Amino acid sequence: MTLLWIALAVLLLPALWLLVAPLRRAAAVSAAQRDYEANDRTTDQNLAIYRRRLASLEAARERGDIDQSRFEEDRLELERSLLEDTERLERAPLKPAASGKLAVPVVMVAVVLASLAWYLQEGAEGDLTLYTVQQQVMNDPEASLPMLIERLEGQAARQPDNPNVWRALFPLYRDSGRIAEATRALERLVELEGRQPWLLAELAQIRYFAAGREMTDEVQALVDEVLESEPAQPTVLGMLGIDAFDSGDFETAIDRWRRAIAGMDDPDTADALRQGIRVAQQRLGIAPEEAEQAVAEGPGIAVRVRLADDLAGRLDDGATVFVVARDLEGELPPLAVARARLDELPLTVVLDDSRSMSPQARISQVDQARLMVRVSESGQATPQPGDLLGTLEGVTVGETDGEPVEVVIDRVVE
Repeated sequence: MTLLWIALAVLLLPALWLLVAPLRRAAAVSAAQRDYEANDRTTDQNLAIYRRRLASLEAARERGDIDQSRFEEDRLELERSLLEDTERLERAPLKPAASGKLAVPVVMVAVVLASLAWYLQEGAEGDLTLYTVQQQVMNDPEASLPMLIERLEGQAARQPDNPNVWRALFPLYRDSGRIAEATRALERLVELEGRQPWLLAELAQIRYFAAGREMTDEVQALVDEVLESEPAQPTVLGMLGIDAFDSGDFETAIDRWRRAIAGMDDPDTADALRQGIRVAQQRLGIAPEEAEQAVAEGPGIAVRVRLADDLAGRLDDGATVFVVARDLEGELPPLAVARARLDELPLTVVLDDSRSMSPQARISQVDQARLMVRVSESGQATPQPGDLLGTLEGVTVGETDGEPVEVVIDRVVE
């Protein structure tokens, strides 16, 4: 924090210098203005012009070009014009060069206070303090999980309205088995950030496990709220798969887990769900080579995915592989999504309605689809430079028990 305040002070110095700089030049500017006014000959020039014009009027009167009445009118006009010019040239006395200097320190103090007030209101001092605490604990060789939780709880007491504090505390509470505290942390996050689907999904899941893996009315209400706004929410789908598995409905468990994997960013959790799918398939008596076809739902596309030889070894074996079917016009969300690991290639997957991410966008709704296979080392759903890509256009949607179409991952995303 000391470095932060030093940095703020350094940033304020140029602003304060700009406020002080005019005082340093005030005496020189005042002297120059006084000298200019003392040497100003404008009034003398106006008087000379007036005298010349008056002499011209008198000469015209003596020649008889104008009468006395016209002479008086023109002379009054000349005098009026001279008065106006002279009046415009009148200047107020110059104030002393040091006049108003007391206002400068007042303004300087106001600038500093306003800057500090703005930073305390809009800045990220709380997040910086939170980061500092986390780094101190992580770099301490004697640090432990309880120590980190204790330090973060201190920050929660100091800044209870900072959602990042509660976001950091929640997984620590959950992983250390402190379910009640984890629930309270999530509830506080919901209060601060609103009823976002991912927060409600986490809250539903932790309450589900706290209730002994029972779908209580409270948990069901949260699930319904999440699925209404985000039908493919992976946390809720994973939990519903667990509930179906516990009830002996293995086909439903497989369906929900596969849909959860399609939208999941955590590879470890995705691997755990794949293991659950394999166990559910064994309970159904399905051989591994028959598993993909056994859970097919409606018309779809059997896809064989392989990596081009010249791209082998470009990314780590743990990189995520996304197999996506989209409509040809690109107007709908993804129709079906499968997810795997690079070290599983070559593999065959079936893209059907069981892999849809939304009831409004299913592969059974189209006759043809465009296949896109992307390998992402980061695991992000959004394409990144360096990802590997393969596509296939105009693939017919139909029976999935025939020969699979092949998509070769053969180029690099720029």
